[in-house]
Amino acid sequence: MSKKNTLSRRQFLSSAALAGAATTIGATSPILSSCAGGDSSTKAGAKQPIERLKGWRIPVLTDMAIDGATVRVGLVGCGGQGTGDIISLYSAASNIEIVALGDVVKDRLEGSRDRIEKETGQRVADDKCFVGFDSYQKVIDSGIDLVLLVTPPVFRSLHFEAAVKAGKHAFMEKPIAVDAIGANRILAASKMADSQKLCVATGTQRRHQRSYVEAFKQIADGAIGEITGGTVYWNQNMLWYRSREKGWSDMEWMIRDWVNWSWLSGDHIVEQHMHNIDVFNWFSGLKPASCVGFGARQRRVTGDQYDMFGVDYVFDNGVHMHSMCRQIDGCTSNVSEFIQGTHGSWNSANHEIKDLAGNVVWKWDSEKEKEDFKQTNPYVLQFVDLITAIRNKTHLNEAVDSANSSLLAVMGRESAYSGKQITWDEIKASSQNLLPENPEMGNMNMAQYKVPVPGEGKK
Repeated sequence: MSKKNTLSRRQFLSSAALAGAATTIGATSPILSSCAGGDSSTKAGAKQPIERLKGWRIPVLTDMAIDGATVRVGLVGCGGQGTGDIISLYSAASNIEIVALGDVVKDRLEGSRDRIEKETGQRVADDKCFVGFDSYQKVIDSGIDLVLLVTPPVFRSLHFEAAVKAGKHAFMEKPIAVDAIGANRILAASKMADSQKLCVATGTQRRHQRSYVEAFKQIADGAIGEITGGTVYWNQNMLWYRSREKGWSDMEWMIRDWVNWSWLSGDHIVEQHMHNIDVFNWFSGLKPASCVGFGARQRRVTGDQYDMFGVDYVFDNGVHMHSMCRQIDGCTSNVSEFIQGTHGSWNSANHEIKDLAGNVVWKWDSEKEKEDFKQTNPYVLQFVDLITAIRNKTHLNEAVDSANSSLLAVMGRESAYSGKQITWDEIKASSQNLLPENPEMGNMNMAQYKVPVPGEGKK
């Protein structure tokens, strides 16, 4: 089933300007940004573009992807996120055919199949619905062009490697690794993807959100000067959990409750807070050096994860980034990023840049965005960018950046779990591998899943 791509003349001209080779940092688009309080070059100090951020790819963020041949799609991981990604993809482009579904739990696959049919009008054939730990390979081999990998994150690197070997374009939900072995496997497969000219996108939707993209362009152009530090937050209420039901094996229960088990999710500093860590990586362009972290478990009901983390990250020029995340009801919430520079600061909470005197020198105008564009949802826009790149045969590979941000979150987790300082070189060389060699439904040695306790007690 296809949909007509209805772009206005203004939107078409914008699309034509963006949809060729990857757009790089340049003058800020008058459509995508607004200024408040005058020119930051005078209010926040003389602008000096940040050299290491030059040439960074700017995504295509038009209302819909360019028209083109039908893209045949398979989904691996049929939970709420995966099903939502399929629906977002369908909203992002015309001529999308949903061909195959795979999951280890049959009822989850059937629920996804029914919702996809309701939302898109497409029903996946019985012989293209696969259940089991090998379902990912069956989806990849089902005659698709693009595979969406949205299982619990521990499986991501294995599935991505298989997709690239089969010559498929890929979308990977974040995080794309929960340990160093997985991150290094992603990096190796990413090189293969480049050699085959495959397009690879990841679920770091802030990189496809116009307010973030335009703020990045401002910072890269020197609006806040050289970056001197920052703080990133993901503090919110407790996430969902699944109580064990009669008839579920250990493995099935953990997979249904995956967001609470460290080996499956990476813990919430990796699974969720990686978004904010990725923003600092993206905006700063700095290389991490080491970190010291701590965390605790006080409220969680199932699993073996912490409820909170605080990590002090140090980058190679001495810049510190403070990371904090918490999932506890009844506490102050904050999901945002703050970056300080020599001439000013940026805060994503209100999408504005201030000079050192506190004057607002740039602010994102969300109302103007709604006037200029019909589509403002970054979960859809990430697929606009991906399908446009596939149809234009232009380079798009977000795997390296997301692997590095995922591993940086892993470094913070391991420092908190152990109570030790961990360096970037140490975590990259780590042999930790959380993926079981031959996963299967059944009972397991549950005694191995203990809440980590750092340091030593009084003797």
